[in-house]
Amino acid sequence: MYIMEGLSKNNQGMLTLGGISLKDIAKKYGTPAYVMDEDTIVKNACVYRDATKKYYDGESLILYASKAFSCKYIYKLVSELGLGTDVVSGGELYTALKAGMPAEKIYFHGNNKTPDEIKLAVDNNVGCFVVDNITELNRINDYAKSVNKTVDIAFRIKPGVEAHTHEFIMTGQIDSKFGVALETGEAEEAYILASKMSNINIVGVHCHIGSQIFDFQPFESAVETMLSFVVLLKEKHNIIVSQLNLGGGYGIKYTSQDAHVPYEMFISKISDKINKVCEENNLSKPMLLMEPGRSIVGAAGLTLYTVGNVKNIPNVRTYVSIDGGMSDNPRYILYNAEYEAKLVSNPDGQADETVTIAGKCCESGDIIIKDAKMPKISEGDLLAVLSTGAYNYSMSSNYNRIPRPPVVFVSGGKDKVVIERESYDDILKNDKD
Repeated sequence: MYIMEGLSKNNQGMLTLGGISLKDIAKKYGTPAYVMDEDTIVKNACVYRDATKKYYDGESLILYASKAFSCKYIYKLVSELGLGTDVVSGGELYTALKAGMPAEKIYFHGNNKTPDEIKLAVDNNVGCFVVDNITELNRINDYAKSVNKTVDIAFRIKPGVEAHTHEFIMTGQIDSKFGVALETGEAEEAYILASKMSNINIVGVHCHIGSQIFDFQPFESAVETMLSFVVLLKEKHNIIVSQLNLGGGYGIKYTSQDAHVPYEMFISKISDKINKVCEENNLSKPMLLMEPGRSIVGAAGLTLYTVGNVKNIPNVRTYVSIDGGMSDNPRYILYNAEYEAKLVSNPDGQADETVTIAGKCCESGDIIIKDAKMPKISEGDLLAVLSTGAYNYSMSSNYNRIPRPPVVFVSGGKDKVVIERESYDDILKNDKD
């Protein structure tokens, strides 16, 4: 049983994804290459969409968190499934619009939106700004006034809910660059100020407590905290909030040790908690929004590499060098992220060798997996590093002037490129003599 749902073996014992041999994918498109199972992406997106309809009897909208993986094709795909999206930059916003995502289903995040980004969003009538701070609020109101528009907003709230995850992806506590804090009164003051602005329309509250979370309880606590704040705004200031956005953060399986997360159960628990708090406080049920990203695409993708050299340092370590690295997956060097890898030609072989899978970048820390248990690996072998569908292409770079790999979608035995491999000329295109 593999941690990725779409993985299997063919009659030749070769690893397959979406019914296609990964050896054939490598032969056709070269390596490194990101390969993503479209059927798994659709299934995961539909789990969220359908579960909110099943368990929550108020209005709801699932927003694909596009920072996990952004390109025109993914926006078209999730839009066709009835999802909206959240974006965090002008680049993501522009891509979503060009892909045909309805502007009213776009929620614009970010802790330092530039004037140009605000202009782009207002001019294109995005559905909602998730406002981070007062400076940004003033910028939005001023520009909206200059073009005679009224803009819907929610503030990003730091609810003080602890999520047990890596400190760099834990965002709901007071010591975070994101949002306004509840415990200091900052959030209350922000809503009072916004309610007096001529071109601002308050519609919601938003929080995002962190990422790679496997427990229900932090989300239930966030519901209680956020709705208590909604009650305070209503009773104390007559500010009516109609949307509750709980962000994302649902964990995925990167390794066999990671827990299975039943996303439908998360939504069931969240819905029960909203119903309970609303009933206790005589509060109308808000529109429920959630922002899954990693949990839609993360475990749908893998990265294919070709082994270059195998370097054994006696009594120290064996390094298996691949033709990619931190330029296409910086998550190990950023977070000490853990992954599993499979040998494409022998995915279920006896894992009796301990190796460190190392990238080709000129950095000692360019590691993909440290101390991986693998079958014997030789030069020219194909490796598949699993669950790389989220925050790999989107974090990739041209460090050492290495071109970014292509992204290939597979489904039902067919493949298609949704992002082309970069060439050396692509890297040079903005250089001046």
